[in-house]
Amino acid sequence: MIAVNCAILGGALFMQQEQYGTTVEATVYGFGSGVGWFIAVVLIAAIREKIRYSNVPAPLRGVGMAFLITGLMGLAFLGFMGFEI
Repeated sequence: MIAVNCAILGGALFMQQEQYGTTVEATVYGFGSGVGWFIAVVLIAAIREKIRYSNVPAPLRGVGMAFLITGLMGLAFLGFMGFEI
C-alpha cells in the first residue's frame, strides 16, 4: 500500500512539474497514468502466477524472481518511451 501511495504522489508531482495549462490536460494525464499502472500491475501479476507453476531454480524463487520480473518489465516499458539522440 505504501508503494501505491508513493506512485500516486509521484504522478501528482510529475503533473505539477509539467505545468499543464488546463484541467482537461491534467485529467487526461491522470487517466492515462492510472491505465498505465493498471496494465503494469496486471501484467506483473499474470507473469508471477505463470511462474508460480513453473520449474524455477531454488535461488531465484521469491524475491529474486520478483526483482528479475520487475527489471524486465521496466526495460519493456522503457522501450515504449523511445530513444532520443
